[in-house]
Amino acid sequence: MSHPASHGPVPTPDQLAWHRRNTYGFIHFTQNTFTDREWGYGDETPAGFNPAELDCRQWVAAAKAGGLTALILTAKHHDGFCLWPTATTTHNVSRSPFRGGKGDVVRELSDACREGGIGFGVYCSPWDRNHPEYGRDAYVDVYHAQWKELLTGYGPLVELWFDGANGGDGYYGGAKEKRSIDAKTYYRFDELRALCRKHQPHAVLFSDAGPDLRWCGNESGYAGFTSWCRFNPAGAHVGSLDNYSRLPLGEADGSMWRPVEVDVSIRPGWFFHQHERPKTGDELFSIWLSSVGQNAGLLLNLAPDRRGLIPSEDVASLHRFRHLVESFTALDLAKKRPVTVSSTACGEASYLIDDNPDTYWGAAENTAAIEIDIGTEERIGGFRIDEAVQFGQRIEAFSVEVRIWQSWTEVFRGTTVGAQRIVKLNQARGRYVRIRILASQSAPILSGVSIYAAC
Repeated sequence: MSHPASHGPVPTPDQLAWHRRNTYGFIHFTQNTFTDREWGYGDETPAGFNPAELDCRQWVAAAKAGGLTALILTAKHHDGFCLWPTATTTHNVSRSPFRGGKGDVVRELSDACREGGIGFGVYCSPWDRNHPEYGRDAYVDVYHAQWKELLTGYGPLVELWFDGANGGDGYYGGAKEKRSIDAKTYYRFDELRALCRKHQPHAVLFSDAGPDLRWCGNESGYAGFTSWCRFNPAGAHVGSLDNYSRLPLGEADGSMWRPVEVDVSIRPGWFFHQHERPKTGDELFSIWLSSVGQNAGLLLNLAPDRRGLIPSEDVASLHRFRHLVESFTALDLAKKRPVTVSSTACGEASYLIDDNPDTYWGAAENTAAIEIDIGTEERIGGFRIDEAVQFGQRIEAFSVEVRIWQSWTEVFRGTTVGAQRIVKLNQARGRYVRIRILASQSAPILSGVSIYAAC
């Protein structure tokens, strides 16, 4: 098959692999788990960290129960406590009672992820409320050295996570004062990104500024209804953005491929708190529709408890979540059914329903129609449309119609598609379904269409 010309920016192979990962997990676990805080002050003693039943295989099993494809560990949060035996600070797990001072949570989780067949990534906070040199040049060298240990000591990493919490009050070796930094320059992020590329060339880098993935602008679990993978990098720095309203929507004229990641916790907080309850599986399913279903990746946070285990009620929610996703997508009425298209410039119409993300059909014009005969009149519960984003994101508006008796009835109208657009319908009914591309920056190219039976 000859390849069509790309339109605008396109994903790297590693970004494309990230798109296909689509639902994965965060792990927030540190001193805060034991002090009942969300942001530790930095004055916590390592002696307080002792999860007596820690089992990272149980974390991985819980993640897989929810259909998560990777786990990203908070190797160091803002309190500065390192979950690995780092040479850069005494504020680390080797000074705790855990495993008799011989423990390494990063090692245990990296091994468990590989054993369980899912990806592994790390987050190391730039802000360190414990380190006495924070706010001065010497700390930045420490921070880079911490990242080098993580980048070189734990095998291949799929994602490296940076957030924008930068400076403020803290313990700082006993100073107990407020320290401010210039988030644009202090951490020497250009050097740090080069270090990441050198040692983990296939990992994608997340921050509110990218360079590979951008933040969605909220922690509530949704991307924009309009969601472009395209983004203009001007004015974007880690922890500082000239206009945060750009984050959820992206930009139709963006010069860089910088898709959106939605981060949300299964519990109200990011760390375990005894009084909090997890979201239900039904709530997680709604989040999945408003994140993955709107051209984003979903990073779902799990919070191990003080034993070092994912609580059973959280595991139950994860099981329910996966069941709802699998039930919703179980019966694809479009599979092996006749497909009629308005025009063809590349690929074949049959490739739209072959379950192969690497095949595609492309229209000859910027508007197009795809009609699928699902064989008999059926109750339709939803649909999925995938652009072949390896050639760029193009679609600006589309609609979905069902032929009821002899008339076409519009059941959904949307804007962007991107890597995937997944929509749950209020059970339309009919035999024929038509997808109309109403506006596109260039002739649309799709890699897949699914029509889901109501369950």
